Amino acid sequence: MTFLPEPAVVRRCLRLGAAAAAFFTLCGTAQADAYSEVASLIRSGNTAKALEQAQQYLATNPRDPQMRFLQGSAQSQAGDTAAAVQTWTQLTEEYPELPEPYNNLAVIYASQGKLEQARSALQSAVRNNPEYPVAYENLGDVYLRLAHEAYTQSIKLQGAQPALQRKLQGLQSVLQLGQP
Repeated sequence: MTFLPEPAVVRRCLRLGAAAAAFFTLCGTAQADAYSEVASLIRSGNTAKALEQAQQYLATNPRDPQMRFLQGSAQSQAGDTAAAVQTWTQLTEEYPELPEPYNNLAVIYASQGKLEQARSALQSAVRNNPEYPVAYENLGDVYLRLAHEAYTQSIKLQGAQPALQRKLQGLQSVLQLGQP
């Protein structure tokens, strides 16, 4: 099956990785400075330096969830999605109450066309924090893409029925709204 180009959810959430540093409680000024510096490096696209600084920090604070989250963000931004998935998956296992790692995992899964895994991760995110609007928006985007797949499969099986064709065309225009 051919997927539509990624909806705005993927671009939007990948940018959120660095900005999401605020989701943890900061423990002190030195830590806040380290988090801010790594987040700033990620935003500026200097992912190699961000990863270097994150790894240096994690050498003395290996269980720090915020820096590990930022490390995953830098890995993702650098294109190392396998490492980012591993980092965020470990965070979900060690800190299952945090919604942000689930959200970022979902972004990667959706970009890879793994919509059921993305849906599951986003459901975990909203279950853990029912007040997390980004996860709800992303979940809606995943549901739209799942609907597109279902309508496309229905057309393959029964032909282009007029009502079904209208639904699919309407859905395609909605999915393309977020495209550049």
